[in-house]
Amino acid sequence: MSETVYIETSIVGYLTIRPSNNLILMANAEATREWWGTRRSQFTLYISQVVLDEVARGDAEIATRRLEILQDFSLLAVNEAVQDLAAQFLTKSSLPPKAADDALHIAVATVYGLDYLLTWNCRHIANAQIQKKLLQLSNDAGYELPTICTPYELMGE
Repeated sequence: MSETVYIETSIVGYLTIRPSNNLILMANAEATREWWGTRRSQFTLYISQVVLDEVARGDAEIATRRLEILQDFSLLAVNEAVQDLAAQFLTKSSLPPKAADDALHIAVATVYGLDYLLTWNCRHIANAQIQKKLLQLSNDAGYELPTICTPYELMGE
């Protein structure tokens, strides 16, 4: 059985990003494309309705491209257990109220027992200080927090 990865919205955003003079954004986009092209087939990939809702926002042409990328992905339900854990993440960690969708992404990947959550959101998701508290909250609730990482960290050898 292959390892499992929750694909958070920012990953699909980087796959469809417009060219920019921001060298960091472009480097991250290139790393995302490289991971997508060379590594994603080695994992079982999942998303949630939260991802679909987020990628559908914004520029219609790019939103359509993002939705096309995700059309064959397995969808994990945002059920009561996910909502309860996300609520705990919001009330008992350093996540601000505006990060409600981020809490849902983390909760989906956690409740379903996925191995990894792949993201470029380093403010609220791939944030070491926040993860420390999320780990404790997950364990207290009887779950194991997935490894939260960027494509650089899941590149392999």
